[in-house]
Amino acid sequence: MTFQLEDRQGSLAKVCQALGDRGVNIVAFQPVISEGKERVRCAVDNPTSAKKVLKNEGLGYSETAVAQARLRHRPGESARAAARLGEANINVRHVYCGVGASANTPVIFGAKEVQQAAAILNRTAAAA
Repeated sequence: MTFQLEDRQGSLAKVCQALGDRGVNIVAFQPVISEGKERVRCAVDNPTSAKKVLKNEGLGYSETAVAQARLRHRPGESARAAARLGEANINVRHVYCGVGASANTPVIFGAKEVQQAAAILNRTAAAA
């Protein structure tokens, strides 16, 4: 999901708190600030509830399919996954990471060929 906020203190915290209050876990997110606005990409465990929260907060949002991988938390893993996608002629449009409770870190890859990317990333993570 992608939504936009004003770039001011507490705006991201307010939305994150509202999501948490409704039991929505943010798996990974990436805020990017440009021209006084903060665009936030995030992956959540409950998109239906997240949509309701964003609507209640008066925020528009867009949804984009992404490929999620759980990569080993060690040097070179992101490079290896990105290389496999490149070898398959998949252009990565954006990538952001989350925090996992295990040795594997959730990594979100945005690409036009999301199904193919997901399959490649699953094979890459399994081979680690």
